[in-house]
Amino acid sequence: MFSIIYELNAIIVSVCAMVILSLCRVSIVFSLILAALIGGVIAKIPIKEVISIFTQGLGAGATIALSYAILGAFAVALARSGIAELLAGKAIKILTGKEGNAKNNQRISLLLLGILLVAAMSSQNVIPVHIAFIPILIPPLLVLMNKLNLDRRLVACVLTFGLVGTYIFIPVGFGAIFMYDLLLYNLNVASQEFGIVLERSLVVKSMALPFIGMIVGLLYSYFVSYRKPRQYKTIALDPNETYEHKFKKLSKLQISLIMVALLGTVVVQLIFDSMILGGMLGFAILSLVGVFEWQEQDHVFTQGMRMMALVGFIMISASGFAAVMKATGHVSTLVDSSMNVIGDNKALASLAMLLVGLFITLGIGSSFSTIPIITIIFVPIAFKLGFTPAGMVALVGTAAALGDAGSPASDSTLGPTSGLNVDGQHNHMWDTVVPTFIHYNIPLVIFGWIASMIL
Repeated sequence: MFSIIYELNAIIVSVCAMVILSLCRVSIVFSLILAALIGGVIAKIPIKEVISIFTQGLGAGATIALSYAILGAFAVALARSGIAELLAGKAIKILTGKEGNAKNNQRISLLLLGILLVAAMSSQNVIPVHIAFIPILIPPLLVLMNKLNLDRRLVACVLTFGLVGTYIFIPVGFGAIFMYDLLLYNLNVASQEFGIVLERSLVVKSMALPFIGMIVGLLYSYFVSYRKPRQYKTIALDPNETYEHKFKKLSKLQISLIMVALLGTVVVQLIFDSMILGGMLGFAILSLVGVFEWQEQDHVFTQGMRMMALVGFIMISASGFAAVMKATGHVSTLVDSSMNVIGDNKALASLAMLLVGLFITLGIGSSFSTIPIITIIFVPIAFKLGFTPAGMVALVGTAAALGDAGSPASDSTLGPTSGLNVDGQHNHMWDTVVPTFIHYNIPLVIFGWIASMIL
């Protein structure tokens, strides 16, 4: 029995073990560590050496984890400033002020969806608070949505598009972390042995078609899937509930300085190519604005880092896992075996790799954590089959993004549900996960496959 296990490919067994453990709701970090140990044992590497390799590999994820931590601190500082609530309150007033005219219901619905889309997209770069805006903005709007008979499955699709589509195509904020710090970095590391260096401009170009695929999915959800009215029970939730006294009162000077902090964060990131430096600048300006007491700086900063700690640890653990997988030496074996099965069929290989990426991301629940794992496997196969650098970027980037919009454990699905289900009328699996899976993962597979083949 043990001889059969030892003959197995360490990469396949490790990835399957990691996904199965994740689907069983075992901690993602624990799953990655255990899967790395399993892979090392199958590759006949001593346990102490596996641990050493895993530990050394952790460093590759440290910069990304720190970027997330700084971004988390900045997000908490923004939340303390009250700017998100202020914008939410204004949006609610605009919408509820128009409500009541039956002839304008379609226009109001479209305006509402447009505001939610802009808010979701901005949460990834302009005001990088990720999903933190959803519990603020969505619950007070539910009564209005009910009166408009707006299908909440459509709202979930709009929010998830803004959360996922933004970071796979716009290289600012979380997009910079995904596209440059993770995707480009890991591709260049894996491509070293082939003498290839990928440029930044290639990433945006390569991810354009997959992004267009998500747009197609969004339009289909609006014009076809959920265009019909859907009835919801009206539950007494006041859309104007305590907005006047609940939110922090900001002076015009404070609002101006907060805008300077937001703009400065983006500009510094673009100039110096550092989310860490940009986030620190934004946090420093917010500290001086007076949105929280000076002596609370350490508490706010720590709270923000704690908020992103799990994501950071997952990133770091994924880097350690990838290091062990590379050290097993089974990557080349897996590539050779794959070539024997697939032959020189690029089309079949591209589709297979995209589906593998979907499988892994569904298990982990994070496309960011998927990149280090799949890159070491996909890059050698892509080069041997003759994929262009641009096609390879599209293949790996899309394979990583797949599943994030359809995983039950993903922030991109959990966030929308947290806001839409406050009155108990929105099911996480059937009203968020299934709709987003259908409308985004299927177009991503199609357009990602096309991009990998034609670029």
